[in-house]
Parts: sequence; structure tokens; C-alpha cells
Amino acid sequence: MSIANSDCRTRHRRSPEASRANILAAAEAILLASGPQDLKLAEVAKGAGVANATVLHHFGSIDGVQTALMERMIRQLVDDVLSITVAEGQGAAFAGAGMLALFDAFEAQGAARLAAWLALTGEASRMTGVRGAVQEVIDARISHIEGVSAEVMGDFILGCVTYALGVGLFGAPLGELLGKPPGRAREVALGILQARLDAAARGA
Repeated sequence: MSIANSDCRTRHRRSPEASRANILAAAEAILLASGPQDLKLAEVAKGAGVANATVLHHFGSIDGVQTALMERMIRQLVDDVLSITVAEGQGAAFAGAGMLALFDAFEAQGAARLAAWLALTGEASRMTGVRGAVQEVIDARISHIEGVSAEVMGDFILGCVTYALGVGLFGAPLGELLGKPPGRAREVALGILQARLDAAARGA
């Protein structure tokens, strides 16, 4: 091997963190393009431009890739929600803005499809970051709505996630089937949730 080739390989050698990120980026691209059923070892390795053994070295199995990808999506969602800036900085206005961000994430990023895939294959327990993520959002901003308990807000977030998953998975095809305009399922779901949030804030 020539010195030039050796130097080139050295310059392009990734750190373990960068290598994991590269593999997860390839897995996410596959998820968005063709769905979780195509998140296979060979496909992920090919998309990342690495050997199958490299994927196994970092994640142990394709199941490990799927779990890490879901955790990364959840982490990104939490970061997106916590980065929202509204006048109050927390409370009801923040909850409304966070609700919109949640729907955006599940509709646009494929998280709904991966979550449904894990649930339908009996692997929902691998979504280990969900509870911690929800609690982080509640503690950081939402738990401070005056007169609304953290338990009620936890129920509200459960409703948000459930509706966002449903809209992300079925909103478009069901809306079309029922002759509704694009985005109508999202509007209906957000209206129901906003009414629930307003009622909680009023103490109803």
C-alpha cells in the first residue's frame, strides 16, 4: 500500500461516535424512503458505506440499530420541543407550541412508522427513552401551568403522542378515503387537544 493511500485512509477514519452517527443517518434515510421493514443489516451497512461487521460492532444487531434510531429520534424531538421560544417561556403557550412540534415530528420524520413497527412486532419495550423524554418536557416547561397538576399534563402529553402517532400513520389515507382535504385529520386532532388543554388551564 502506498503512503498516499495510507494517509488518505487515516484522514477519513471516523471516531466511534461519528461512525455510529453515520450508520444511524443511513438507517433513518432508509426508514424515510421505504419504511422500517427495510431496516435490514445489509441495507443499512450499504447505505452507510461500511461492512456488515462494522454495524454489528457498534450496535450488536439490527435490533440495536432500530432501538438506537428510535432513541435518537426521541432525543431530537425533545430537543426541538425544548428549543421552542414563546413569550411565557413555559406553560400553556409552550404546551400549544410543543404540541405542534410533536405533530410535525411524527408526520415528517418517520418516527410514527418506526414506533408502530416496534409495537406491532412486540418490541415496544425497546422505546426506552419515551418515558424519560416525556418527563423531561413536563419538568422543563409544561408542569408550570397554573392550576394544572403534573398528572393531568402527563395525560395531556399521552393524548398528544397518541393523536400524533395516529395522524402520522393514518391521517392522510383516511382523510382522502373520507373525502376530506389534506391536513384535515391534523386539524381535527389539534382542535380536540387544544380544547382539552384550555379546559385543564381553566380548571374544568
